[in-house]
Amino acid sequence: MTYSSPLSQRYASPAMQALWGERRRIGLWRRLWLALMEVERELGLDIPERALVELRGHLDDADPERAAEHEKRLRHDVMAHIHHLGEQAPAARPFLHLGATSAYVTDNTDLILMREGLQLLLGRIAAVLVALAKLARRERAVPCLAYTHFQPAQLTTVGKRVTLWMQEFLLDAEELLHRLDALQFRGVKGTTGTQASFLELFDGDDEKVRELDTRVALKMGFTRVFPVTGQTYTRKLDAQVLAALASVAQSAAKLATDVRLLQHEGEILEPFESDQVGSSAMAYKRNPMRAERITGLARFVIELEGNAWHTASEQWLERTLDDSANRRLVLPEAFLASDAILVLATNVAAGLEVREAVIARHVAAQLPFFATERLLMRGVKAGGDRQRLHEVIRTHSLAVAQAIAEQGVANDLLERLARDPAFKALHVALAPGELDPAAYVGRAPRQVDDFLERALPGVLHRIEAVAPTVATAEVNV
Repeated sequence: MTYSSPLSQRYASPAMQALWGERRRIGLWRRLWLALMEVERELGLDIPERALVELRGHLDDADPERAAEHEKRLRHDVMAHIHHLGEQAPAARPFLHLGATSAYVTDNTDLILMREGLQLLLGRIAAVLVALAKLARRERAVPCLAYTHFQPAQLTTVGKRVTLWMQEFLLDAEELLHRLDALQFRGVKGTTGTQASFLELFDGDDEKVRELDTRVALKMGFTRVFPVTGQTYTRKLDAQVLAALASVAQSAAKLATDVRLLQHEGEILEPFESDQVGSSAMAYKRNPMRAERITGLARFVIELEGNAWHTASEQWLERTLDDSANRRLVLPEAFLASDAILVLATNVAAGLEVREAVIARHVAAQLPFFATERLLMRGVKAGGDRQRLHEVIRTHSLAVAQAIAEQGVANDLLERLARDPAFKALHVALAPGELDPAAYVGRAPRQVDDFLERALPGVLHRIEAVAPTVATAEVNV
């Protein structure tokens, strides 16, 4: 067997694969040729109705093998398909590609595919957000250790942490929505963008050439058209789109990395199927392989962004062809990999296992340290010196942490502080009932409520307006 990309074999969904597949691409080329002929006829060119009828009858029946035969002879993929389509629709043959350059079909098709790809990815982001929202709501008030520098640092709630993941994806959704709204069509610009060939076709009628550009774009679903182009549309647009995809990859990688860390702590585990094998040698292992796959794919997408900026910066004058082979690889693979990442992220988010008992044990072990801030405030209110009391807390805290680590003893920090003369003289202490973890999470549960009720719905509504509902894609484990 010959090489086949893992993105199509293992990772990307059938929907995204079909979108970037050759049949879809050539179908769009033919629709673009049809739109061009239709508008040219509407504006007065002598193109018979029969030509349009025959062309409409062959939008989706291209024969790849026959096109390949033409390309072997002509060494030009677009001309190969023009000749092939001319064989199928002979009445249209004399008028196919009239006034156009190859970029008319190739560039405009890429823009259509990117538009549809962005819509599909927005649907997938919505699925991730919905899955995470259910988790955030369910765990909104469950206290857990917050970490800075991956060291315990006060308390938060499991649900609040989930909203941090959600906010990343929410920002991505807004950026993809913006990119969709800003997407422009290359349109009908001719060989170097001057539209000279079309001006010739319409006997110098400038208004008809303008109208041709606008009408073809509208037929293909675009209300915005680049006002000027060279032979191609600016490759800056590709880089902007890939920057948005890299941002999606970053968000997913952040989620996946946090899951990997928390799975090490035993607090949150990614889904694990009943017959799933964690290791070929260590049968007892339960590895966060889905999260690891997300981070691996995300690294690939993030690196593709720089490639696109290089391509944009190195286009000479009205165009060079060094972008062609590169874009054939980069654009589809960026979308396929992003799709795979979001399919995995949805699967992980929907199946995360929260081990509340483990979380509670970790909280209980660290809570006395967190309670010292409250003790410090009371000491100062009772007349103590803030800096002196801080030093007392610091000294005892380090000693207790060392004793716990080396001797496995219980955390007796609060008892030590209560006996210390600095606090004993001030008559301040914490009662056992004041060590309820829920009293140390601040506004975290209400922040979850605010996020789910105020920040999330508007973005989901905007996604729903432009993106199709996507089917849940199967994950290859």
